[in-house]
Parts: sequence; structure tokens; C-alpha cells
Amino acid sequence: MTNQEEIRKEDQKLKDEIEKRHGKSVEELYAEREKRIMDAVHGKVPDRVPVVFGGTYFAMKYVGLPYSTAYYDPVAWKQGYKKMMAELEPDSYGSAASMQSGNALETLETSNYRWPGYNLPEHIASQTIEKEYMKADEYDLFLADPSDYILRVWLPRVYGIMEPLGSLPPLMNLGTGLTMLASLFTSPGFQRLAQIMKKAGEEQKKHLEALGDFNGEMKALGLPVDFQWMGGVMPPFSGFTNSFRTWKGIATDMFRQPDKLLAALEKLLDYRIFRATPPVRQEGKPAIGASSEPHRVSDEFMSRPQFEKFVWPNWQKAVQKTFDLGYDVISMFFEGRRDNQLDYFMDYPKHSIMIRFAETDIFRAKKLFGDRVSFMGNVPIAMLQLGSTQDVEEYCKKLIKEVGKDGGFILRCSTDYTQEAKPENVKAMIDTAKKYGKY
Repeated sequence: MTNQEEIRKEDQKLKDEIEKRHGKSVEELYAEREKRIMDAVHGKVPDRVPVVFGGTYFAMKYVGLPYSTAYYDPVAWKQGYKKMMAELEPDSYGSAASMQSGNALETLETSNYRWPGYNLPEHIASQTIEKEYMKADEYDLFLADPSDYILRVWLPRVYGIMEPLGSLPPLMNLGTGLTMLASLFTSPGFQRLAQIMKKAGEEQKKHLEALGDFNGEMKALGLPVDFQWMGGVMPPFSGFTNSFRTWKGIATDMFRQPDKLLAALEKLLDYRIFRATPPVRQEGKPAIGASSEPHRVSDEFMSRPQFEKFVWPNWQKAVQKTFDLGYDVISMFFEGRRDNQLDYFMDYPKHSIMIRFAETDIFRAKKLFGDRVSFMGNVPIAMLQLGSTQDVEEYCKKLIKEVGKDGGFILRCSTDYTQEAKPENVKAMIDTAKKYGKY
């Protein structure tokens, strides 16, 4: 689908159906939903418990398209996503991601990622390929100049076409002259690199232009975007393990070279602090930032002493810097179980932390925190995949009654990797909030 007039007509039809169903304009619905969510984020009691749902691949399953659509047909993907959201009608949408062009990824010879329609079947969700793209003996090189390391070592390992970058001298060796560097670009390898980067850039630009102002188009249907990642300072552990050393590498580094690991984490955090910016404030709304260690710091991965040594000091600093920038509320995603970490967050100002829980005992967390933090979660993805609609409704009712009793609660599933969820179970989750979540 490429005809803009067809897209406009489809969107108008969805808008008309929504307004007829509710007897309200999409502008009124948007304002109601946004206020409902912001009240919950700020620890207040909204008119009812808000519910958020998202899923890049679930949307394709819902409308009968292959997952590869997200990478190779952004217009069909976004129209399918709109249709799903217009029919299910949560209060907000999350994980609406069709930001990468499959053609661009192919052109770049990407090795750390597999996606449907290229190196995975079209109905299989994307996968990260974890390798030690940074070797155990390369900490000194990374610490000396992370940007130089990424340019000359990391990029050539991850993207095949970047191999010529490995022949560059250290950037600091170039001083302030360009003649030595310029001569390198006469080689066939660099000329091919320039041509392929141009092609990849054109493919990515074409993809994003086709996607258009997706959030604006969703707003025109009365749906606010998820607020989960909206600025702030992210701590470094998750990103460093994901992109550089892998979990296996980090697990050995914590014992064999802990000081170098700590130095690398601190170096990465310092850069993130340097790059962080204050919030763009909107009248009447809390400024929401993010400072979260979403991956690989959960109770399943490390002991409490390891958490205190390798994770918490940087995370604590990142949280404080986010507050210092002027953010009112910090959003966090606790992937995995975090039952042994909850007490670290007890001393922050009331209603200044919003936590999305995955496998943590959210009922125990509610008893521990009371109304100090706002809660989001945590309908198990396994229940949405394998349970009955009655199972989903009963669990959601329990969440609403026990976790949402004082306000400050948003109903959401434990992960946005929802592609295997039963559509009827997703609908049951959303409908339960509307039926039983009124205050």
C-alpha cells in the first residue's frame, strides 16, 4: 500500500468508528486516556486503572500479516498496528517498533541481529546474536578511547561492510591533519564502503519516510504513546553486556578483572551523563525520565554482593543525575525477578519512581512500597499465551484489587514480546481494566 489517499481514507474510517462507538471525539478520548495514565504515573487515583498494551509482531499476527512486514513494508505494518489498537483500545500503546529497514540491515551485512524475511522465516520474531564483540583482553584499548575502539574494532566485527575501518590508524595519531586519512579513502575497500553506506542510508530514509509521523497518526485516533523511555540517564551494565562482552564474558570478568570492568562501566556512564539533557516540560504534566537496568542484573543473574559492587553504584548515580536534570518521575523496567533489590529504592521521594515489574512478586512489592512508588505490570506472558480468558480476568482482577487499590497502578503484561499471546486473552486483559478498574 503506497497511496496516501487510501491511507487517509482508512484512518478516517477508523476515526469515525471510534467516535461512533464512544460518542466522543478522538481529542476527548486522547485527553481522558492521557490524564488517566499521568495520574497513575504520579501516584494519584485516576477515574479507573489504565491499561497499556504493545507488540510489534503481535499486531502483524492480529491482522494476518507476516512479521517481516515490520522490516519490509512499513506502511502495511503501521496500518495493521492502527487497526489492532483501534479494535482492542488500550489506554496507551507501547513497543510500536518498525524503525529498521530490512533492506538497510541486509546492505550493512549485519551479524549481531537476525530478523524475519531475511535470515529468519517471515513468521519468526527477531533475535539478537550474542558474541564477544569485545574480547577479554581489549579493556585497555576500550578505556583509552571508547570512540576509537568502537570505530576501528567493534563496528568491523558487527557489520561486514565496515571491515576497512579496521585499517585506520588510531584517531589520535592523526593529529589535526587529514592528508593521511584522505589517502586511505582511495582504496577499493573504502570506496565500496562509501557506496554501500549511501545505499543503506537511502533505504533507511525511505523506510522512515514511509512510516511517517506514526505517533501523530496514533494520536489522531485518540491513543497516547507509551512514556517508558523519555530521556534521563541510563546506567551502563545492561548495555555493556548486551553490546560488548556478553553475559558469559561479564560473568568471568567479575572474577578475573573486576577493576577493568568497573572502569569500563564508569567510562560509559560518564559519557551518558555528559550527553543527557533536561526534560522538555509540558504544562500540567510530570516530566518523566528513564533510568533503568532492564536486563541481566536480576536475581537470576547475580548475587546481592555482585549487584552492590557492579550495578548499584552506577545505577544510583544515574538516577540522581536524572533527578538533577529536572525529571519529576523516573520510569524503570524490572525484567526478571528483582525481589532482592526492592529495598534499594525505598528512600526516594514519594511518587518519584514508576516501576514496571515482570517476574518480581508484585504483591509483595506492593506491601513493601505501599504508595511510595507507582506500579506497572505484570500479567504473565505465559498466561496470555497458554491460559484461558478466565485465568487472565481473575489475575487482572487480583492486580487491580491488591496493587491498584490506592491508585498509582497501570495494568500491563510482563513483556512486550507478545507475539505468541492469544488475541482473546489480550482483549480480556484490556477489558478487565475497563470493567473492574473503576475507582
